[in-house]
Amino acid sequence: MTPNTDIPVLMTALGVAARAAASAMAAAPTAAKNAALLALARRLRAAGPALAKANDTDLAAARSAGLAEPMVDRLKLTPQVIATVAEGCEQIAAMADPIGEITGVKRRPSGISVGQMRVPLGVFGMIFESRPNVTIEAASLAIKSGNACILRGGSEAIHSNRALAALVQAALEEAGLPREAVQLVPTTDRAAVGRLIAMPEYVDVIIPRGGKGLIERISAEARVPVIKHLDGNCHVYVDAQVDLEQALVVTDNAKTQKYSPCNAAESLLVHAAQAAAFLPRLGALFAAKGVEMRACPRSAALLGGVGGVVRATEADWSTEYLAPIISIKVVDTLDEAISHINRFGSHHTDAILTTNHPNAMRFLREVDSASVMVNASTRFADGFEYGLGAEIGISTDKFHARGPVGLEGLTSMKWVVLGQGEIRS
Repeated sequence: MTPNTDIPVLMTALGVAARAAASAMAAAPTAAKNAALLALARRLRAAGPALAKANDTDLAAARSAGLAEPMVDRLKLTPQVIATVAEGCEQIAAMADPIGEITGVKRRPSGISVGQMRVPLGVFGMIFESRPNVTIEAASLAIKSGNACILRGGSEAIHSNRALAALVQAALEEAGLPREAVQLVPTTDRAAVGRLIAMPEYVDVIIPRGGKGLIERISAEARVPVIKHLDGNCHVYVDAQVDLEQALVVTDNAKTQKYSPCNAAESLLVHAAQAAAFLPRLGALFAAKGVEMRACPRSAALLGGVGGVVRATEADWSTEYLAPIISIKVVDTLDEAISHINRFGSHHTDAILTTNHPNAMRFLREVDSASVMVNASTRFADGFEYGLGAEIGISTDKFHARGPVGLEGLTSMKWVVLGQGEIRS
């Protein structure tokens, strides 16, 4: 786009096209939607070299601009990433089509039958940073759920996103569906975001996916509903009764398998009964990987001479680092752990490592987060891992969707009434 692009005109054109495409997608047969998804998977696998070239352009620009390495990591379209999103398309194609499903039908004394039908939301706007694979995840879910979407990726991934969006539109056309069902905002001008979130006549919901600053801005300025999460301050709690070997492996994975995702562990709580046995061993693992441990006085004393230990401040308990840093605190009870998580956590994903079943069940019930886990890494909090095929994002809201937002999170329910000429008396 040229610097003189008229943003209101551009965004209105995208909105008009998306609204028209949404009507066609809502009526699209399941076979056509599945055909588009399978065509997209095939095209993704075939386009490896072209995608790598576009991605290399973005990576070089990001490094030249001094972008932090965890953020550069988010930009990478590796062969593994492409294989994963292609598999996600196939997984979504194999799933049941939720659109048109009628549930809960009950016969009323008047003779009418009342139930609910699942329908698309219509048009959603997706605003995201860094990860270009989000383009495919959003597009594939939009296609299967019968929605249209307008995607606005970050300027740091513009070449990758353009290449991916072109594959999506080609797959839609191949399946006989409108290419405008998935549109990428072609400009990096930030004014486009302001217009996208203020078009209720064209956009039914906004889904921001990125840093806290972006999401706070969208939430404050949007004139359409927003599905969001602000932080991913995820916790691992090591209980008084625990398999220590398992706890070491799971905690290490939750923190170090990848530092940049929102489901990586940022805080560790350890019951006092296990702290002396657990923390020195875990500290050695973390120190070997260069993880900085911001520890409470009790945990700092137990970590001893392990490198990379500093005293935690109050701010550390609520910080999402997205880096090789973790806060560590010793707690005396399960109650204290749950209270700490609910106070300082971001209501995203939290895990308990325990062999005590009643404690596990209490943790599941009482921790107020979108995903709560027992004896598993927080890194599993992901639409693909949950069997959703992909995710549009992870919501920490309680309305309209919570946790990984897949197909059903992009639908709504409307009431349907079935009668045989009944009239109200």
